[in-house]
Amino acid sequence: MEYRRLGKSGLKVSEIALGSWLTYGTVTEKERAIACVKQAYELGINHFDCANVYGAQPHAAEEVMQEALKPYARDSYVITTKAFWPVGDGPNDRGLSRKHIMAQVEKSLKALGVDYIDIFYFHRFDPDTDLEESLRALDDLITQGKVLYGGLSEWPADKIAAGVSLQKELQLHKFAASQPIYNMFERYIEQAVIPICEDAGIGQVVFSPLAQGVLTGKYRKGAQAPEGSRAATPGVNRFLEGRLTEDVLDKVEQLSAIATKAELSLPQLALAWVLRQPNVASALIGASRPEQVVENVKASGITLNEDILHDIEAVLA
Repeated sequence: MEYRRLGKSGLKVSEIALGSWLTYGTVTEKERAIACVKQAYELGINHFDCANVYGAQPHAAEEVMQEALKPYARDSYVITTKAFWPVGDGPNDRGLSRKHIMAQVEKSLKALGVDYIDIFYFHRFDPDTDLEESLRALDDLITQGKVLYGGLSEWPADKIAAGVSLQKELQLHKFAASQPIYNMFERYIEQAVIPICEDAGIGQVVFSPLAQGVLTGKYRKGAQAPEGSRAATPGVNRFLEGRLTEDVLDKVEQLSAIATKAELSLPQLALAWVLRQPNVASALIGASRPEQVVENVKASGITLNEDILHDIEAVLA
């Protein structure tokens, strides 16, 4: 496992990180989830991602993570969580108000069974809360030691720039991490998000690097989705709506051929492609079986040569 510095912070995170969205606390049985975390840790993954809304109910995935990480020294791993999305029916059960942020951090600390959260993300931008209020709440949590680093997820480039500017003006703790979607089919961050973040010292922790499993090669034209896959799982399959088009699956076949030429699996090629970006610190994978973790970890440290990158670009174009 290779490790990268998260932006300009001093925090080192594994190139491959293990996430819990759509898996732990939901469709993956707890025993299998714990086995995946164990396998990840043993292979050198030190970066585990969560959120207060992951799981069948609020904080469910965090509780699974607590049990899975309990055997390991707290200072040996990086655990993250987030807040923004609704966790109840009350008017203050959502967003980035000081009240909601403080309440959710306390609940996440309890669910994770830890004294501090390594990275706390604003899960989306909140247009209903003054930005200064949210940033000051985060700054207070960092000062209190309950959070070590602040982050944001899927913020538009102009909102990132506004947040960075206000933190500088008010002399608040700076964002260290950005968590956007990024894969061969979804590349919007290359245009403005990465340049803004590089300038501000913010590192990317990208989710869905395998495009919800599309870039594993498991989905093929004219064939039913494999049993147990996301596309075949009720409730989860909505995240793949419109993704399994004939055009996309044609490109997947061509990318599979490139992977074979490079003596890699398609997931390894897709992960190495994401990690070609210096501003990307970690690629977040999801796994329901330990063997998936083993396969994906092999992407760490791979450098794709210019010929392979050119061939990939020709397919994606």
